Amino acid sequence: MSVVSERIGQFFVEGNRLEFTEYGGGERHVVLLHGQMIPRRMHHHVARSLAEAGNHVITLDLLGHGRSDRPADPAAYSMTAFATQVVALLDHLGIDQAVVGGTSLGANVSLECAVLAPDRVRGLLVEMPVLENALHAGIVAFVPVMFAARYLPFTVRLARALTRPVPRGLVPFWAGVVLDTFDQQPEAVAAMLHGVIFGRIAPPARQRCVISVPALVIGHARDVVHPLADAQMLAEELPHATFVTASSPLEWRMTPDRLTEAAVDFIDLCWAERVRPASGRVRRR
Repeated sequence: MSVVSERIGQFFVEGNRLEFTEYGGGERHVVLLHGQMIPRRMHHHVARSLAEAGNHVITLDLLGHGRSDRPADPAAYSMTAFATQVVALLDHLGIDQAVVGGTSLGANVSLECAVLAPDRVRGLLVEMPVLENALHAGIVAFVPVMFAARYLPFTVRLARALTRPVPRGLVPFWAGVVLDTFDQQPEAVAAMLHGVIFGRIAPPARQRCVISVPALVIGHARDVVHPLADAQMLAEELPHATFVTASSPLEWRMTPDRLTEAAVDFIDLCWAERVRPASGRVRRR
């Protein structure tokens, strides 16, 4: 296993501080984005694996997440604002193009990046997108959290008070990620969820259908918030997509080898001379 360097950096967008981590180096850039309310640390292991394969990987805490600023204004949060932050990250690091990807929220933000700045996106690595089939489950999952944060803020403060003192080095990695996810500020989490839930969730189908870059779409059948139907629909819509079915939401976390290999092969394809299937049909692995 090769040695992979790690560097933490920061930059500012509209006066808000955003933090990121770089893994490895070189000119083959990959940006990985986290899920809703989860810090960028969730992609630590996959980022290291992709960097070991020769890629320069950057994980970013979007506004309202992880170690980035958390304003209490709902107007600061939207999928398009998150995409703007990703483009600002590329500008800050002097990156012309990157493969952009993520999980759940991060998957949707990646799609927004491809619409907002298509010339900056070399490819899309989309895991568990949240599209039309997921809207009802998403409302059931996150609206109660938003209302609790807004009207019962002591619940969020209590969760933070109970989890923050636990030393992350004494618990398993994913337990630490869960503990970090509970490290929330009620005003900020209410604002962030309000901005996301009541805004545009993802580019509409008419925009998704004209995203021309290669895409690797990963879905699974065991999570109502991230239904397999959404991932399959997206893979059918994107003109140059490869679709991979994961065994569960935990496969890339607990037994990552198969999906990491698929991601490495896909990134290699993106940075090689582009060869697209003549039919434009979805390829399945």
